Amino acid sequence: MKDIITGAEALMRALMNEGVDTIFGYPGGSIMPVFDAMYDHRSDFNQVVVRHEQGAAHAAQGYARTSGKVGVCIVTSGPGATNTLTGISDAILDSTPIVVIAGQVPSTVLGTDAFQEIDLVGVTQPITKWSYQIRRAEDVAWAVARAFYIARTGRPGPVVLDFTKNAQTSTVAFEPQPVDHIRSYVPYPKPDMDAIKAAADLISRAQRPLALVGQGVELGEAHEELKAFLEKGNIPAARTLMGLSALPTDYPLTMGMLGMHGNYSCNVNTNQCDVLIAIGMRFSDRVTGNIATYAKQAKVIHLDIDRSEIDKNVKADIAVIGDCKETLPLITSLMTEGCHKEWIESFSEYDVIENEKVIEKAINPKEGHLKMGEVARKVSEATGNSAVLVTDVGQNQMLSCRYFKFTKPHSVLTSGGLGTMGYGLPAAIGATIGVPERTVCAFMGDGGFQMNIQELGTIMEQKCPVKMILLNNNYLGNVRQWQELFFNHRYSCTPMMNPDYNMIASAYGIPSRLVVERSELDDAIREMLETPGAFLLHVAVEEEDNVMPMTPPGATVSDMIFE
Repeated sequence: MKDIITGAEALMRALMNEGVDTIFGYPGGSIMPVFDAMYDHRSDFNQVVVRHEQGAAHAAQGYARTSGKVGVCIVTSGPGATNTLTGISDAILDSTPIVVIAGQVPSTVLGTDAFQEIDLVGVTQPITKWSYQIRRAEDVAWAVARAFYIARTGRPGPVVLDFTKNAQTSTVAFEPQPVDHIRSYVPYPKPDMDAIKAAADLISRAQRPLALVGQGVELGEAHEELKAFLEKGNIPAARTLMGLSALPTDYPLTMGMLGMHGNYSCNVNTNQCDVLIAIGMRFSDRVTGNIATYAKQAKVIHLDIDRSEIDKNVKADIAVIGDCKETLPLITSLMTEGCHKEWIESFSEYDVIENEKVIEKAINPKEGHLKMGEVARKVSEATGNSAVLVTDVGQNQMLSCRYFKFTKPHSVLTSGGLGTMGYGLPAAIGATIGVPERTVCAFMGDGGFQMNIQELGTIMEQKCPVKMILLNNNYLGNVRQWQELFFNHRYSCTPMMNPDYNMIASAYGIPSRLVVERSELDDAIREMLETPGAFLLHVAVEEEDNVMPMTPPGATVSDMIFE
């Protein structure tokens, strides 16, 4: 005989069937029956109560992107639900699988503007893979299984379940309803062998091929397939911001980072290559610069699991639709072995220029105030280049991504598409839970740190061992840089009056250290890494330090400025 249980209890059992082990959330009136059911499942789930619902969504993202599982957050209706919208938007743009379960008023009063009622399905449909309202307890098992299937398959992304209160409290004869197929939803398109052959032929004939490696490689777990492809073709590779740890930093065919603040050689040679092979990346405007002048000399091969990305920004000469873990080996098997020695050596010529004009000054300054780049490089090296890098958004993001080194996959968590200030701290919390065996280093500026600073309370309660590196320049640094370069030094609303961050950390029981002098930095980093649990390394950095090189907005990708 089937158990007769409430819809709230059915949710608990459905989550267990999906292998969920961690729930990020915040209780409230319309979701209270679910939190009551959670009380009986304290041993089944790690229940992480955040201090703000936006933090729950970002923590679920950090958990998902490090663990490879679907992140889950449960919140109440109205403002509880709408507070997750930034995280949901971030997840759809960065292809992060999360399921957000929100309470809703009883179905009998839907549409009456009841207390804390909001049309969550209507609000979230444009920013999710699927958004559904559960109005009956009988629908819980089906909806949860469908939600997880959609979130994790194909191009991953967020799903929202709007859970009415009457569906939580009414009863049902529970039975799991696994979902492994949805009509008209094809998460893994079958590769077109004609396109595979055409791509292999074009790559075999290329004189100056260049691979652009995106997060799709990480999402598809195609790291070894990518290496086999690059090595057989002797093809240099540049990585997007989101794809930085898809290849080790010291891998011989890794040339650097693409984009507005990427490496000079990668950007210049994008406009010199004859075949451009985009793998699991979406040709963001931050990568392409002026689209009218982007790689016009090259034939473009675009590998992506999402058909909608093809020709969206850059016209593809050959489109290979499918999971790159499947399509890359098919192309590799048909390619001839390549030799592009002179082409690969051309990257080093530009690297010499960038090293002299930018990199040495950024990571090995001889005098003056501490620089963000040198802090990032020293922290990376002190961890054996094996830590998970979590960033907030702004100069801290660009400089830590430029100068951190990666030796393991799934090692960079950053808000690439939405550019969400406040992402870093809660995402780092999720990362420490997703991969508890790894060191998690969260780089933040004084602006982004304050946007979700309340999550220090979550770190305190959960004892999350986040190593927080606060790069404090007393400015909203990225905006200030643009004001300096393009608005005649008119620093409108960017100077920051800051609190005593070390005193704040102390209030949460988190050890910290303020570093002002370069001579203190090595010892402070060592103290941070050797201290058990969380630590705040508060570094006073040069106030008007800029991220260079830079492709100015609207400029050609290869027209980078150095100062």
